[in-house]
Amino acid sequence: MAAPKKSRGPAGGQGRPGRSLALILIAMVALTGGMFLADQPTPRLGIDLAGGTSITLEAKSEPGQESAINKTNMDTAVQIMERRVNGLGVSEAEVQTQGKSNIIVNIPKGTNSAQAREQVGTTAKLYFRPVLTVAQGTPTPTPSASTSGKPTPSGSPSAPTADKGKSSATPNASATTADNGKASSTPNASATTQGRAVTGALKTDTMPSPKASTTPKADATPSASAADEAAAAKLQKQFAALDCSSKASRAEAARGAKPTDMVVACSSEGDAKYVLGPSEVSGTEVDNAKAGFDQRGMWVVNMEFTKKGSKQFQTITKKLSAQQPPQNQFAIALDGEVVSAPSVRTTLSGSAEISGSFTQQSAEDLANVLSYGALPLSFKEQSVTTVTAALGGEQLQAGLIAGAIGLALVVIYLVAYYRGLAIIALLSLLVSGILTYTLMSLLGPAIGFALNLPAVCGAIVAIGITADSFIVYFERVRDEIREGRTLRPAVERAWPRARRTILVSDFVSFLAAAVLFVVTVGKVQGFAFTLGLTTLLDVVVVFLFTKPVMTLMARTKFFASGHPWSGLDPKRLGAKPPLRRSRRVNAPTDPKEA
Repeated sequence: MAAPKKSRGPAGGQGRPGRSLALILIAMVALTGGMFLADQPTPRLGIDLAGGTSITLEAKSEPGQESAINKTNMDTAVQIMERRVNGLGVSEAEVQTQGKSNIIVNIPKGTNSAQAREQVGTTAKLYFRPVLTVAQGTPTPTPSASTSGKPTPSGSPSAPTADKGKSSATPNASATTADNGKASSTPNASATTQGRAVTGALKTDTMPSPKASTTPKADATPSASAADEAAAAKLQKQFAALDCSSKASRAEAARGAKPTDMVVACSSEGDAKYVLGPSEVSGTEVDNAKAGFDQRGMWVVNMEFTKKGSKQFQTITKKLSAQQPPQNQFAIALDGEVVSAPSVRTTLSGSAEISGSFTQQSAEDLANVLSYGALPLSFKEQSVTTVTAALGGEQLQAGLIAGAIGLALVVIYLVAYYRGLAIIALLSLLVSGILTYTLMSLLGPAIGFALNLPAVCGAIVAIGITADSFIVYFERVRDEIREGRTLRPAVERAWPRARRTILVSDFVSFLAAAVLFVVTVGKVQGFAFTLGLTTLLDVVVVFLFTKPVMTLMARTKFFASGHPWSGLDPKRLGAKPPLRRSRRVNAPTDPKEA
């Protein structure tokens, strides 16, 4: 006789619910600990709740050049806008792409929004300017002050230059090794020498602009000479006082400069400052710029010019190649900051190679900057929203009140209809709330997530979605009890049916949130993101918390005995005892048979 097979426990781990509960407990502790370790105990608030200005910009391309709107160019635009906004001294400003052609700029309260809109909305301005003199980026003492070290004329061949940051522009056939393509500085020049270099550059104008007057300076009128002296003194004073270590000072130095003016400028890293001549080539004349390798396998940046730009570049490099350092350098100035200052060894024509100790990232960054100066991109304001801090606080308070009212209505319904089962539902809602709160707090510094008013609405809607999952499971358990089963088998038999319904329902909700996130722009994405996040968490909570807790509760006397306040009273549910089949005995029709 065959031995009877051992029956396996029902699917769902009826006998080991503690494992699932331990897993979700560990996740809660880890997320909470990470939230405090990241020093982010509260979610980041959006502009509509914290106050500030939100600007949505849409990229526009010229006809026939739609391919210019791509990820590389949009990322470059974001970097340029970040530098502009940071130059205003704005802290915690956010600039990020949204979709394929939109950029969102969030500027917190306390910032001049009109000035910020002007900065982020204009196209980047890229110019190639000759370098007249260079010094360290810190403020220089007055000319009467002495500095340590032996003074050396800034423009002389013997002037020592810093090894860091000097690069060369050479024809594509060859390359000259330098450091990393960034700005160089002349640290040993004294304040007196620097002042003379500035004044001399203004008076002699060794690198005149093509648009400059060709009249000899000897024929200048006394009034013109006096104006030149005043301009020289002003520029010298501005150059000496310039502190390139300050972002605000760097932005102020570049503000309002015209292409035809001599200007002072800082390197993008703030370690050097320059006096630059008038622009010789505009960035719009750059036809193409790419990072690549030279014959030695070193990273370089190759750039090509348009026909007009090629002639202009040939003219300026012919002049620069005959000068002594640092006046043989041309500065690549983007928005008034020098991103590179390569030196010129020979006359260049329509193409050039910027070589140095580039890494792949630094070469690609410089190529993107050069390319952006020639991009046919402009940005149009799609929407501008300004919210005061007081209004933002009121909206946050209103959102919290709405959420509290919604939660209270759900609690009242659960207690009134499900009685003891409401304890399980409320504990599940609490776990879901903790997971949602900690994740929102951590996603702020991780991906820039900010809780705005639509996101609060999504969280309120999620309360109903989460409660709906509990109700589906509870009703399945009740159906099993109505069929005459006891609680413990009913809990396990109801789970597979409820699980399918919950997964289908949550999948539909998540799909709707994903579609809404993809097709919308702006704050509506906050609603879609929060709805999708809470829908995923609903699945986690139901599987790892609600079901195991229900299994444990079924083992208690209060629920297993069907207490009237348990919500599982068989009599209250209208349960009937199961029908048992019995054999029928037909009564004999013939008395004799009886």
